Amino acid sequence: MSAFVTDGPDLPLTGERTVPGLAEENYWFRRHEVVYRRLADRCAGRDVLEAGCGEGYGADLIADVARRVIGLDYDESAVAHVRARYPRVEMLHGNLAELPLPDGDVDVVVNFQVIEHLWDQGQFAAECLRVLRPGGVLLMSTPNRITFSPGRDTPINPFHTRELNGAELTELLTAAGFTIEGLYGVFHGERLTELDARHGGSIIDAQIARALADAPWPDDLLADVATVATDDFDLIEDTERDIDESLDLVAIAVRP
Repeated sequence: MSAFVTDGPDLPLTGERTVPGLAEENYWFRRHEVVYRRLADRCAGRDVLEAGCGEGYGADLIADVARRVIGLDYDESAVAHVRARYPRVEMLHGNLAELPLPDGDVDVVVNFQVIEHLWDQGQFAAECLRVLRPGGVLLMSTPNRITFSPGRDTPINPFHTRELNGAELTELLTAAGFTIEGLYGVFHGERLTELDARHGGSIIDAQIARALADAPWPDDLLADVATVATDDFDLIEDTERDIDESLDLVAIAVRP
């Protein structure tokens, strides 16, 4: 089993990354975690790089099934945290624009909720292709620009440099030389749809409104957010539902 713990974060919650163990952050944490859990089998028995691993909970989850997990992050405090908390992860400090791995070193690159933070997204995609072995897989997720920053020319999150829609994500990866195996969207499942209705139509907007007001959490909102689980989200392929309606985009891309 994973060494993942939820007794409170050692890293500060800055808005740039999510962390486990905070009731107020639980919705965003589970929304990220669901992609790790649904795609973990793609890492089984393989050498995996998680580029931009943040707090490290996802890399440790992958270590349950992978042969080897290398974590990489630019934040020195995150690197120290992962080394101390998740010893199964081989942690490196480095820049994602120049991955500190030789050509063809890994079978899988995992990059969840990171590409939107990068200034040179094309360079990073090219680096992923370089470090993958032939037939290797890039697993990438990112907020869907259409629903995450609707009607805006710039991202709503100050830590994001460029957000993507499904067509833009596909273009980015194919331009780097990848073949798209599948494009998926993260959606609210039945229970979260019920919670949306309970909180004025959107549990996301209810959380954002509380943050903007810098006010205490209403007891009912905090209680509902704290109970959100990964099973409350659906991961659906673009052939089955309009990808433009998704919360987050998930791409499975293959190096030829």
